[in-house]
Amino acid sequence: MLAIIIPYYKLIFFEATLESLVSQTDQRFKVYIGDDASEENPSGLLEHYKGKFDFEYHRFEENLGGISLTQQWERCIALSGNEEWIMILGDDDVLGENVVEGFYRNLPEIEQEGINVVRFATRLIDEKGDCISRIYQHPKLEKGLDFCIRKLKWETRSSLSEYIFKRKSFLEKKIQHYPFGFYSDDRAWVDFAADKPIFSINNILIFIRISSQSLSGSTDKNIVKKSEYLYVKHFYDNELGRLSKKNRLFVLKKVEFFFYLNKKINLIDWILLYIRYFKCLDIRELYRFHKRLFKFFFK
Repeated sequence: MLAIIIPYYKLIFFEATLESLVSQTDQRFKVYIGDDASEENPSGLLEHYKGKFDFEYHRFEENLGGISLTQQWERCIALSGNEEWIMILGDDDVLGENVVEGFYRNLPEIEQEGINVVRFATRLIDEKGDCISRIYQHPKLEKGLDFCIRKLKWETRSSLSEYIFKRKSFLEKKIQHYPFGFYSDDRAWVDFAADKPIFSINNILIFIRISSQSLSGSTDKNIVKKSEYLYVKHFYDNELGRLSKKNRLFVLKKVEFFFYLNKKINLIDWILLYIRYFKCLDIRELYRFHKRLFKFFFK
């Protein structure tokens, strides 16, 4: 069974989200709505959907998303039962009508491969619901670390709503907290996938809304950069040995860039970065690193 978790806060696009659930060609799911003490109470709207699909609504008395978005996700998941699979759906995103059907159609293969994380193709929509991007698709089977690098290189996009994951993986790994939840979901897919690839369903769409009301459309870029640094630093500290040489160098350059921005980085950090460049055994990149380092410290 599939649990669809909606961390609710804003009413403006919520009806479109609910309509996409009503429209599912396969109704084998249960929805859990966790109201983050919103000033926009959805109870009146939800009355219209009683009996149209299976859902439970719970209002939290304390707003948590403003402090920790990841903890709000987690307490919303805690509302659910013992469903094996979980999706966290944004209160402004829209499912294509055959998302649930497509998941169950592919489930035998997903289970045979031991997959922990499933994702769908996506398209961005605006405030009016009009499409504003191409369709984003992915390799059918992709290692979590390969996805991580592609996302950091801006070769793809990703957001919370387009994934389905095993409850068991969530309980084992949890969700890493980064400021405002940026990159927390990206980290989760790598962690949850573990040693199994991410399984992509590319012929079914989920529509991700970008608007002035959404967090991604309104947050200070410095906060996003801080989250990105913490995200990249995790792979720099823990996963370099699992990356190809090309991708190791990419991560090193990303960390180096953040070091330049952060004047408080100490000499030991620079020495460790130097050692990791040296271990890549790439004379050209090591030479270029020397040049950049010289310019930085003696400009």
